[in-house]
Amino acid sequence: MSLTAINGKKVSKICLGTMTWGQQNTEAEAHDQISFALEQGINFMDAAEMYPVPPREETQGRTEAFIGSWFAKTGKRDDWILATKATGPREEFGFLRGGPNFSREHLTAAVEGSLKRLQTDTIDLYQLHWPERPTNCFGYRGYSHIDYDKWTPLEDVLRTLEELLKSGKIRSFGLSNETPWGAMKFLQIAEREGLPKFESIQNPYSLLNRSFEVGLAEIAHRENVGLLAYSPLAMGLLTGKYRHGAKPQGSRLSLFERFDRYSSATTWEASEKYCALAEAHGLSPAQMALAFVNTRSFVLSNIIGATSLTQLKENIESVNITLSPEVMAGIKEIHKALPDPAP
Repeated sequence: MSLTAINGKKVSKICLGTMTWGQQNTEAEAHDQISFALEQGINFMDAAEMYPVPPREETQGRTEAFIGSWFAKTGKRDDWILATKATGPREEFGFLRGGPNFSREHLTAAVEGSLKRLQTDTIDLYQLHWPERPTNCFGYRGYSHIDYDKWTPLEDVLRTLEELLKSGKIRSFGLSNETPWGAMKFLQIAEREGLPKFESIQNPYSLLNRSFEVGLAEIAHRENVGLLAYSPLAMGLLTGKYRHGAKPQGSRLSLFERFDRYSSATTWEASEKYCALAEAHGLSPAQMALAFVNTRSFVLSNIIGATSLTQLKENIESVNITLSPEVMAGIKEIHKALPDPAP
């Protein structure tokens, strides 16, 4: 793999995110987004079995079902490099297989469920949504060790993924919300046992969270496993739509209260500075934020999410934005003063 490809196929720098489909977006709106993105040259789409977000039993799997109905309607499955994810363990997901984990039984069942909803025979990139072991992710900055040995041994996980690869049900696999230790341990075991290697890692990355650069960026380059950057607009903070206390109707922060990682005063201060920097240089705040992510050498693809075609068009067009040395210098100064406020 190179930092431009998955399973030997070149992926677009922008990846179509889908987690609002089935909650904030209808099936028809999801289909419109897929069609529009394809027309704009996007060939990479990312989903998850637990989507839409926030996850609920009554909506679980709806996002994948919307994608599957688009494939069935258009016959254009082969136009897309399709990624989805297996849910990791968490108390709130007891409705999924009685509490999901990465055992052979659970991963096999998860893949079968996704294939059925997606109405496809294979998944191009299958990802482990977050580590099964207890570790710091989803906004937890520090690591507190917990002695817990009930997670599936990583070698067993790799052997299950190898089975799924050989069966043709998946074509490659990746990690998500993973740490440097986890990434290197998977690589070490794969090399030692002659098992398949993961091809990508999907972690948060934005102007408000550049923690990937500490440890994981070097791994991405040296081990040839590119970043799929999620939340590049920090749940919309970097678009400027929440400036000065605004909460637009229908926006995620007005609808849901679960996104604690973006609620600190420092996060809001930093987002205001980035938005002001963009405006001072005649740029859309959203496009500046996305353009920064697009140019990072360790980024394989930048996962954007939108609830309207207007937003989607603006986000996709970020690939045409070149940030001046003055803008990059401004970003550097803000980051130096307020580093990674939303890990």
